[in-house]
Amino acid sequence: MRLLNGVLAAVLALLAGLPHAAAQGYPSKPVRIINPFPAGGGTDTLLRPLAQKLSEALKQPFIIDNKSGANGMIGSELVAKAAPDGYTLLAGTTGALSLNSIVYPKLPYDPVKDFAPISIFAESGFILSIHPSVPAQNLQELVALAKSRPGQLTYATFGVASSSHLLAELFSMTAGVKLVHVPYKGSAPAVTDLVGGQVMLMFDSMQSQMPHLRAKRLRALGLAAARRSAVAPEVPTFAEAGLPGVEGGSWYGLLAPAGTPREIVERLHAELRKALAAPEVRARFESAGIDPLGNTPEEFAAQIRADIEKWGRVVRAADIRAE
Repeated sequence: MRLLNGVLAAVLALLAGLPHAAAQGYPSKPVRIINPFPAGGGTDTLLRPLAQKLSEALKQPFIIDNKSGANGMIGSELVAKAAPDGYTLLAGTTGALSLNSIVYPKLPYDPVKDFAPISIFAESGFILSIHPSVPAQNLQELVALAKSRPGQLTYATFGVASSSHLLAELFSMTAGVKLVHVPYKGSAPAVTDLVGGQVMLMFDSMQSQMPHLRAKRLRALGLAAARRSAVAPEVPTFAEAGLPGVEGGSWYGLLAPAGTPREIVERLHAELRKALAAPEVRARFESAGIDPLGNTPEEFAAQIRADIEKWGRVVRAADIRAE
């Protein structure tokens, strides 16, 4: 009996040490980062320099694998159900995690329980731009115009229940105005019609809007963030423009499947922060109006929960339903 007990104790000790041993040798083969959105999009652009830095630092290829579809659900589900060994990661966003869980009644993954957050690597407050034909030079003039023409001003978004849609609804509720929603299948066609004057205004990322703002094809009225952007310091925040409480946009973060050894999560977090500190990475992010971040796994998890609560209130108040 003593021999059996001794063998069992040895086996248990060996099993307990396996996660640590696996983490010590991590990574020993290529790591796949699932991007749940198309190649060439905003997530892809930000992810590529980070994947290169991680590859250099950890001596294994970090390969970006685009698995787009269903508002990010296809790729996100793939990672949620992957082996928790650190070799399949997710480039998650506000929409794919927090917003999808609010508007879809049967999501194939739980954004809180099915992932091990590593870090948010970038965030972008959305900017409110209008077509130059709209007779408003600032946010207060736009609000006054919308109140004088209830149900007449149109706004574009990149889809029903998207981050641009929910932010526009938050703006409408806060300002007490009634606008007409025109949803598109993605940011690019929405911006094209905004520049063409088919719609009047839109909330979107700095990345998407800045080329048109610089060319005077659009006019910026406010930034839905806590502070001004270094890329467009002349654009006031909504709070500065007299409408506090209107903040929103998108964050981009790296996650692993739930159950991934803590040592692997911590190593990836440390290397990601180093990558974000590289001058060429910071310059690339900031030139696009994106703030590099690099928060802790605990802060990232708290952000997901906070967004679900915040945008859940907006969805319920505006009675938004996914199509």
